[in-house]
Amino acid sequence: MKLYWCPKTRSLRILWLMEESGLPYERVVQNIRDAEAKNDPAFRAISPMGKVPAFEDGPVRLWDSGAIATYLADQYPETKLGISVGDPNRGAYLQWLMFTNSVVEPAMGEKFANLPSNPSSYGWGSWDLMLEVFRAGVEKGPFLFGEHFTGADVLMGMSAQYMREFGMLKDDPVLFGYAARCIERPAYKRAIELEASTKL
Repeated sequence: MKLYWCPKTRSLRILWLMEESGLPYERVVQNIRDAEAKNDPAFRAISPMGKVPAFEDGPVRLWDSGAIATYLADQYPETKLGISVGDPNRGAYLQWLMFTNSVVEPAMGEKFANLPSNPSSYGWGSWDLMLEVFRAGVEKGPFLFGEHFTGADVLMGMSAQYMREFGMLKDDPVLFGYAARCIERPAYKRAIELEASTKL
């Protein structure tokens, strides 16, 4: 398996996921801020949009965080990062896996751009609605599915941490508490150390 990633990008979350998995993998640093590297034909064959993270496992090539997290957990159930088909929580797990890309990030864009709220037109609803649903999902804790930490927690935990780190919320005991529990995990700390030690 190969993970194509770049420091100080959202690919940190898949670096974290790979560290959580315990599976052997190769890290390939791809400087997407460099036009030549970003447009390298070999990289574009793996990531047609020239983005990271990108992931390769034999003939499988993925370039979306939600897809990578879903594939990894399903293909390698021994990682225990997923919820199997047939489990009553499978549907909720898939919903949370997709929530970061389909709801959280667009809502964060709304917040950053100071767009007027328009939940009847925006596919993500609104910033406030996203926060309400997010809080409801994690308030029982410690993770989305109780003690079972999944790939959905990697994506959602990273989102909560970004909101805390970038000051998007002043104080939020539920989301900040969730973020704190996620980033205390040894795999997250290893990913941060790997990022800090990687030079472009």
